[in-house]
Amino acid sequence: MTKVYQAFETLRQHKAVLHDSVELGCGIQLASWSNKNDIVNQESADHHTLSLYVADGYECYHKTRGGWRNGGGPDRFCLMPKGSMSSWDVRDDLSFVHLYCSDEHLRHLVEQTWDRSPAAIDLEERTFKEDSQITLLYRHFLLSSQWQENSNQLMLSSAANLLLAHLVKNYTHLQWALPTMRGGLAPHILNRVKDYIHTHLAESLLLPELAALAQLSEFHFARMFKQSMGMAPHQYVMNARLIRAENLLKTSQMDITSIALECGFSSTSHFSNRFKSVRGMTPSALRGGIIV
Repeated sequence: MTKVYQAFETLRQHKAVLHDSVELGCGIQLASWSNKNDIVNQESADHHTLSLYVADGYECYHKTRGGWRNGGGPDRFCLMPKGSMSSWDVRDDLSFVHLYCSDEHLRHLVEQTWDRSPAAIDLEERTFKEDSQITLLYRHFLLSSQWQENSNQLMLSSAANLLLAHLVKNYTHLQWALPTMRGGLAPHILNRVKDYIHTHLAESLLLPELAALAQLSEFHFARMFKQSMGMAPHQYVMNARLIRAENLLKTSQMDITSIALECGFSSTSHFSNRFKSVRGMTPSALRGGIIV
């Protein structure tokens, strides 16, 4: 059952324009918005919201006890924990990304990553702050890919979980250091994961389902997989998709659109662009250059 995020629904009832949205497994959703000339009151929600300012936002004001205060701008972020209430006056252009996370998912992430179960997880409210790690993650991963493209889902879910782990480490009362990882996956577990990946390349793969195969948290799985394979899970999956696509281009009579779908790409154009960026030529150019 799809979770309803109150902050998301509140914006839909105002002047905010929704440009894109994607669910990344149970308990996480991304949404891309723009807004202007609007006053938004966010009521006490049952989930957490990380707001990432992409462009403009200089005339976005937050209501404080001392009155309305601005401080927004590109690469600033606001953190609105579960139960928080806030009022915003958007007086000029603002483009932003919201990451919604259920409290259940955050607790699950904490318990699996740190192998500890705190009595409470209290995210600290933040407004118009800067954090270079948050900027790096959302600009490099969240803004650099098409959200609706199936082949990008694993990268997006990985980046979202990294953002959440960073929030727990730096913006809660816990202040727990991230665990140090040594060694990779056991060979039989690695083979199980690789077999699953190659069997399901046509589908939208997410980090939680791969981690579940290894019976590990997303955090531990991603790092142990990289130790074993020398690349992140999303890089391995993309490489496997391109290898299968190249083999099908060379050995089958399937049309390029069918090959794109068979290898987990939602559109021919995205497949062609990704293939060219890695292989140096488009799929049609590769097929046209094969001498029979």
